[in-house]
Amino acid sequence: MSDTDKAIVPIVKMAMNSDAFRDEVITGKECQVVLMTIQPGEEIGAEVHDDHDQILVFVEGNGQAILSGQAREVGVNDLVFVHAGTEHNFINTGTRPLRLYTIYAPPEHPAGTRHEDKGEADAAEEH
Repeated sequence: MSDTDKAIVPIVKMAMNSDAFRDEVITGKECQVVLMTIQPGEEIGAEVHDDHDQILVFVEGNGQAILSGQAREVGVNDLVFVHAGTEHNFINTGTRPLRLYTIYAPPEHPAGTRHEDKGEADAAEEH
């Protein structure tokens, strides 16, 4: 599929139908869209992107956003803007998957990145 074919996508439907921990949708020169699914009791893991802003939009489930050590509840239709340099983590505190799409600016992962679960994602990041 070409970049032009990916220019308009049903992002919420795609997020609702994805079970992968991480699945890149489209990568441009300046930003990237990635689907994520965090299973109940799991988390993304605390991280800092020194030179990346990140936007997360939640489409299903409930969780907790931790930004610079401060926790807040998040759920459907919430948007979280993580400024570059901010330590952050997202935890699924609900009983069903926490589904979202996220935008990295600039791109964070290689085009085509797909990790079925957190273990696979962690292993890929160690290499």
